[in-house]
Amino acid sequence: QVQLVESGGGLVQPGGSLRLSCAISGSIFSFSVMGWYRQAPGKQREMVASIRISGYGSTNYADSVKGRFTISRDNAKNTVYFEMNNLSPEDTAVYYCNGKRALGPESWGQGTQVTVSS
Repeated sequence: QVQLVESGGGLVQPGGSLRLSCAISGSIFSFSVMGWYRQAPGKQREMVASIRISGYGSTNYADSVKGRFTISRDNAKNTVYFEMNNLSPEDTAVYYCNGKRALGPESWGQGTQVTVSS
């Protein structure tokens, strides 16, 4: 069974940056779309960014992170990255890696905490 393992979360000051990684235990081509979701305390989980695995890797971002966050993938390393810049306290959440298949169930990582605080 393919597993997704996130890393790179932590505590950062407002205006700072973090880079999250999502390592896929099998082939990244098991999925058609990879994404990052987040869930803040007392709020529903929301999609923040996604990227198609095939082709040029078209991306999609939530309005709240456009221009600040960048999703990318390295198919050779079976890894998806999430570069987060100009972080604000509103970005504090548990961030989850998600993989969607054309057929079959989606997969989730265990989550990594991102805390933005001075």
